[in-house]
Amino acid sequence: MDNSIFLAKFWGYYLLIFFVILSFNPKRIRQIFNDLEDQKFLIIFSFLAIIIGLINILFHNIWEPNWKLIITLIGWSSLLIGLSLFSIPKQTIHWLKLVNIRFVQAIYTLLFLIGLYLLNIAYAIIII
Repeated sequence: MDNSIFLAKFWGYYLLIFFVILSFNPKRIRQIFNDLEDQKFLIIFSFLAIIIGLINILFHNIWEPNWKLIITLIGWSSLLIGLSLFSIPKQTIHWLKLVNIRFVQAIYTLLFLIGLYLLNIAYAIIII
């Protein structure tokens, strides 16, 4: 299977699952931000984000102006957030909270639509 299609399926399902969980349990996002205050959780979370970002980038660093760019940007975002959380945790947590509070519905809707779009590309449900 092509790396791009595999990652489109992975990120598509991940984003849809993330959207559904947060839609039915919005308290979960507050819990995650509260857990980021714990240094052990923060270190594990930042390492996971760095690892996921690096793996995504190593397997898929395609900068073409099509759907593959979305997958590349997800990988780079994960890597940058992980590095920021590890190197400047307080500022990054503050920024993430600020963005989440102001744009929570827009972010979740965007994640849902990106997930649907990636799954549509992977499975060719609707030909665009």
